Amino acid sequence: MVLVITEMKKRTIERTMFYNASPLIFSRAKELRNNMTPEEMKLWGYLKKSQLGVRFKAQHPIERFIADFYCHKFKLVIEIDGKIHNLQKEYDIGRNVEMEKYGITVIRFSNEDVNNNIKKVVSTIIDYIKNSSAPSGN
Repeated sequence: MVLVITEMKKRTIERTMFYNASPLIFSRAKELRNNMTPEEMKLWGYLKKSQLGVRFKAQHPIERFIADFYCHKFKLVIEIDGKIHNLQKEYDIGRNVEMEKYGITVIRFSNEDVNNNIKKVVSTIIDYIKNSSAPSGN
């Protein structure tokens, strides 16, 4: 009986951490994971394998969006913005609003931030985690 409950709980967590993302979004996320930008790869080197004490997932589906990095425990999205984001500020604002509906916090860094001061980027993420409490139920 415990095994069944654990398995059901795991499936529920898996469903909630993807916020009803479609199979198409999962497929696109996989493509993006296999083709990360140099800046995403650089930051992933610090986030993968729970190096900051929490698990991050790269190119994580959330509803109809794909977050560069997602930590479910803290409902935290990390986005690395290239030059294209200068042309789509309204889209990014709307995307943030949609994620906030799920209680997700979005922290954005530019490619320049990652390339020129990765230690400050990582420090900002660590500070957020240290100063936040994990939402209940996670």
